[in-house]
Amino acid sequence: MKLAKLYKKLKDNQVQCLACAWRCCLAEGKTGICGTRINQKGKLYSLVYGRAVGLQLDPVEKKPLFHFLPGKYLLSFGTIGCNFGCKFCQNWTQSQGNKAQNASTNITPKEIVKLAEAEKAAGIAYTYNEPAIFIEFAHDTAKLAREKGLKNVFVSNGFESVESFQYIKPYLDAINIDLKSFSNKFYTQICKAKIEPVKANIKKYFLSGISTEVTTLLIPQHNDSDEELKQTAQFLTSISKDIPWHISAFHPDYQMLNVPVTRHEDLLRAYKIGKQAGLNYVYLGNITDPEHSTTICPQCQAVLVDRVNYQGVIKGLNKKGRCQQCREKIYGVWH
Repeated sequence: MKLAKLYKKLKDNQVQCLACAWRCCLAEGKTGICGTRINQKGKLYSLVYGRAVGLQLDPVEKKPLFHFLPGKYLLSFGTIGCNFGCKFCQNWTQSQGNKAQNASTNITPKEIVKLAEAEKAAGIAYTYNEPAIFIEFAHDTAKLAREKGLKNVFVSNGFESVESFQYIKPYLDAINIDLKSFSNKFYTQICKAKIEPVKANIKKYFLSGISTEVTTLLIPQHNDSDEELKQTAQFLTSISKDIPWHISAFHPDYQMLNVPVTRHEDLLRAYKIGKQAGLNYVYLGNITDPEHSTTICPQCQAVLVDRVNYQGVIKGLNKKGRCQQCREKIYGVWH
């Protein structure tokens, strides 16, 4: 266990965790919704600090991030536990298993950074489960990584608290946030969560200058209506038409094994809705479709980045991130 940073003491040895938007109030001996932060004698401890799951190289495109260092690799890791309970979770054995007991690797932030350097990674991705629940572990690693010139990337459900946002902001370079639906009912019933903090954080991260992309997993008959997709696209456009929107195909998993795989035609329908709403960059994921995973200049339609099998190759961008053909400035971090 490691003493947490983000919490405050309450009366009668209770504490309030400040890591995510749940802001759990915990009596002595109790853990929060995530199952990884525990009150011991009036102090909050992390059960997963220094206990990493994953520790492998992933293409940055797999996060997915299409506008952040195409073709580079990130050392990726997470921990056990999650502050959501998504019925479709593809990492459910990690996020929803026995959250306190796990077979993770004992490793320090310094050792993670050294491993990233040894693997010649461009940076570190805090992923596989929600980084907010191991925010101190992520923060200490990210701070050391920044000192070594490595980039830091969150793959998140967007449920960070104001405190965790401020805590990690100085060291975070990019984030992909899941906008799982535009319905609070979906969030409540399918994810055991709520939508408003997610919407607020998408706007907050983007406006802070952190490279921000958004992913929606398209689940047949659950979040794939034209109306809801229009609401999602219009919400993103209201922040910026430059926010890349990844629309990913669903595959049955965990507690949604009876739901069919997303049809290609429904992904294309969602793609068209995103473009019609004014978004400059819409991509299809979890499916082989090179045409709709290529980055195109929104001004002159030149091919900027080709992608095949999670590997991006820059073709039409100069070192200042402008289209070589028309000089349009393209949102993202490219070099």
